[in-house]
Amino acid sequence: MNRKNGDFLSYDEKYMRLAMQLAGNAIGRTSPNPLVGAVIVKDNRVVGCGWHRKAGTPHAEVHALNQAGELAQGADVYVTLEPCAHYGKTPPCAKALVEAKVKNVYGGLLDVNPKVAGKGFKILEDAGIHVEYGFLQDELRKQNEVFFKWIEHKKPFVVLKAAMTLDGKIATATGQSKWITNETSRAYGYKLRDIYDGIMVGINTVIEDNPMLTSRVDGGKNPIRIVVDSSLKIDINANVVQDKSAKTIIATTDKANKDKILKLQAQDVDVIVVDKDENDKVDIEKLLDILGQQNIGQQNICSILVEGGATLSGSFVAKKLVDKVYFFIAPKIIGGKEAKTPVAGTGILNLQEALALKDIQIEKLEEDVLIIGRVDKDKV
Repeated sequence: MNRKNGDFLSYDEKYMRLAMQLAGNAIGRTSPNPLVGAVIVKDNRVVGCGWHRKAGTPHAEVHALNQAGELAQGADVYVTLEPCAHYGKTPPCAKALVEAKVKNVYGGLLDVNPKVAGKGFKILEDAGIHVEYGFLQDELRKQNEVFFKWIEHKKPFVVLKAAMTLDGKIATATGQSKWITNETSRAYGYKLRDIYDGIMVGINTVIEDNPMLTSRVDGGKNPIRIVVDSSLKIDINANVVQDKSAKTIIATTDKANKDKILKLQAQDVDVIVVDKDENDKVDIEKLLDILGQQNIGQQNICSILVEGGATLSGSFVAKKLVDKVYFFIAPKIIGGKEAKTPVAGTGILNLQEALALKDIQIEKLEEDVLIIGRVDKDKV
């Protein structure tokens, strides 16, 4: 039985929100799997909680069942996503719920993964378990925005990040950019690197800043580094080549020097030759198609944080490939027509075609302001 948002009782919402909160504990850790939380309730008391912690490890329902033990029999289960129905790295959760003899299962979303897609709920119903789903669908889909983009389109979820002054500059006319934003904003940016699978920059950023592109978060993970370098200008001694704490991919074109490709590969750098676009540069859209199919050391690239520079960001905006933005704004004014802005290129010429944002969040980071928004795909 499918219920519409709002068509459920207050205690249903209470327990589903708890499951959603639990799922959020693993943000940035479950790729390519979704975030999932589960709560088991018996006689109006929570007897088991769990969330999926990492791909290849037990799922949320298993953790909750282990905690509940025998109390799971005859209990109600609230789970944010349809229980899996297939044998993968772990056994199917739907069968585990059947074996535990739970009474009711209340689900958030149907799993769009073809391996599941209604099969999990059917296993439960065939075993005589009462099933209802459709709780908090909009909120849960947003929580799993990365998973749904990747599983439905086989393309990474693209997040555009920029840090700029109040008048929209990312550097002075002389190129000075350290630091536009404050330390709190920069720490927030490092956390974003910890959350998303990959981080992408253009070759000019590598040449000018020689960044490490690591997360610098205690106990965190480093994203896969992706450098867009159409002519393969990268220095073999660049930090992203020599530092082995994270994998590096360089996307180039057939203009690249073949000997240099071999030298980079000898440094354990993956070099991808991509078709050229109309400007004789790496075709970003085709690059995303390739990255969506990549599996780097057992890790899929389901999401990418685009950190610039302005030329690369301009390509993503012009081709309307952005899903979400994080714009950090510092209370400073630089001015100058030669000072760079976050999004370069020709830009969007018709105002009606500008990228429109929705679900806007505004956060104050000391004196800086962070604006977060999802691109309204209905207006793209």
